[in-house]
Amino acid sequence: MPEAMPSAVARRAAQEIEGLLAQPLPPGLYLVATPIGNLGDITLRALAALARADVLYCEDTRHSGTLLAHFSMARGLRPYHEHNARRERPRILAQLTQGKAVALISDAGTPLVSDPGYKLVRDALAAGHPVISLPGPSALLAALTTAGLATDTFLFAGFLPARQAARRARLAELRTVPATLVFFEAPPRLADCLGDIEAVLSQRQAAVARELTKLHEEVRRGTPAELARWAAGTPPRGEIVVLVGPPAAAAVTDEAIAAKLTPMLTEMSLSDAARAAADELGVAKARAYDIGIALKRSGGG
Repeated sequence: MPEAMPSAVARRAAQEIEGLLAQPLPPGLYLVATPIGNLGDITLRALAALARADVLYCEDTRHSGTLLAHFSMARGLRPYHEHNARRERPRILAQLTQGKAVALISDAGTPLVSDPGYKLVRDALAAGHPVISLPGPSALLAALTTAGLATDTFLFAGFLPARQAARRARLAELRTVPATLVFFEAPPRLADCLGDIEAVLSQRQAAVARELTKLHEEVRRGTPAELARWAAGTPPRGEIVVLVGPPAAAAVTDEAIAAKLTPMLTEMSLSDAARAAADELGVAKARAYDIGIALKRSGGG
């Protein structure tokens, strides 16, 4: 790397944030993503918004105070969490009505993802106030993209219930979801959680990601049973994301495709019918098209 490049990058980044800081922050509710561990992951837009907002709300003022101090921001913080949300929400809405720019951050990551804030956003929108999301770090997406599991369709299900019966019941509801499942979990419950995933969801591929972006970042991959044994033998620490691959797709027979295509071919073109049948059954369009041609030749379509 040329020696001048780091200096050029630093200068350009400085120019970018100076430009952002020079602009007034329009009124509205700003949902600002903050680092999940590595403070270097904060975005320039996030820094500028946190510095310019008229009012800044967070879950834990001590935790978020550390973040602001790291970036030399000396400003007040107001708490907004599940225990005071009902009281604070009308105050925030009043501030928005006054034309203020209000920023909301969580302890880490993207606000509203397993964090308070949904009702505030709902009420702000209902009152006609702008709501602006400043995207950035997310433990959910960081874990999903490093797990090695399917990413085309996924379902984030938050925290599973703490009690085994309720946890297994919730997993049973998710058994047939054709997507990678993503959960947050507390370290003391991880082994039991993985054991229940094995019992209810059977032999799927899974992963456990912990301490993402931090010094001791780790991603373990295997079956739920393998991961449960690891978690029981060496209880992990830190923030944890559990991921479980989708169920194996049931084999779709040619007969099933033909049965789906036959009524469609009386109402639409072969190409449209093949596309619709392929989408519904989760098979390749080319396969459905070939079966449609055979049906037409045999007089079945």
